[in-house]
Amino acid sequence: MKNKIVLSLETNKDARALIRFFLAGAMECEIDKQGRFLIPGNLREFAGLEKEVVVIGVLNKIEIWSKDKWQKYSEEENNNADEIAEKMSNLGI
Repeated sequence: MKNKIVLSLETNKDARALIRFFLAGAMECEIDKQGRFLIPGNLREFAGLEKEVVVIGVLNKIEIWSKDKWQKYSEEENNNADEIAEKMSNLGI
C-alpha cells in the first residue's frame, strides 16, 4: 500500500506541487550524543515554537508543532474529515 501512495503522489501534478511547497523548507538536523537536535532559528520562528511542542509522525517523517497551533489545526481538520477523505480518494489513497 505504501508504494501505491508514493506512486499516486509522484504522478499527480497538484500533489507534487503541494509536497514541494511544504517540504521546501525542510532541513536535516544532526543528533547529539544525548539524542537531542537543534531546530534552526528560522524554522523555530516560522513554526512559532516557544515552549510546549507536539511531535507527530507523518508517513516516514516527523513534524514538530507548537502545541497551540497543533490544537487549532487538529480541531479544524477534525471538522473537515469527510472532505479530506474525499480528496485522498481522488488521489488513490
